[in-house]
Amino acid sequence: MLNQVFQMKEKKCRYYCYKKTRNEINSNVQKMKNLELVVFDMDGVLADTISSWKYIHDFFKTSNDRSVDEYLKGKINDDEFIRRDASRWVENGKPVKKQRLVEILSGVPVIDGASDCIKSLSGKGVKTAIISAGLDILAMDFQRRLGIDYVFSNGIETDKDGRLNGNGIIQVRLMYKDEAIKKLANDLQISYDKIAAVGNSCFDIPMFEMAGFSIAFNPSDDCVREAADIVVEEKDLRKILPYLKKFII
Repeated sequence: MLNQVFQMKEKKCRYYCYKKTRNEINSNVQKMKNLELVVFDMDGVLADTISSWKYIHDFFKTSNDRSVDEYLKGKINDDEFIRRDASRWVENGKPVKKQRLVEILSGVPVIDGASDCIKSLSGKGVKTAIISAGLDILAMDFQRRLGIDYVFSNGIETDKDGRLNGNGIIQVRLMYKDEAIKKLANDLQISYDKIAAVGNSCFDIPMFEMAGFSIAFNPSDDCVREAADIVVEEKDLRKILPYLKKFII
């Protein structure tokens, strides 16, 4: 299905179509009957920014556009992708400290309705998780602020002085979010047909393929609209609740 979706919508995607780079997903997940876990992408879904990495690049007036293109084409791996990003974040001729990134990312706004959405799901006994290739600094902050149960995201190591050393801490590969769902489902002993996934970009389609129900929220490209069970165009996370509540016992 993943391959078919990209074949239909390739010309309308914002990025180089990574179906040419990664293996096709073989998924036979049944449609949802009961909901136990909702996994959210972070950037563009919980966080009102297209990318936590880009948010920092914009602050430093740098860019990772070339790295994104080379990564999607399989020319560099996740470690090199992060190393390149971190190498551009410099102040006074030195790599920035991690605390500086904390300060910068503190300005990222929460998507409208996110708090109410998470509270409603938690109140009905549904677990929540972030699965994001974004920065763990922001993901863990959002976990604390919104009361999310689990987080899978990426980070950067620091040296003894707290400065970025460029080495990545990778839990979620951008093109392989299905891997994170598999790990989380195994850890929690939850079957895939009891998981709903909420995402906004083509990079969330592998996550959709491993979930019993999928929602394209405020979608950024046509292929994610085509891949989802439901599309919510309005940028208010409360709008996804009616679609999820019908699966809550």
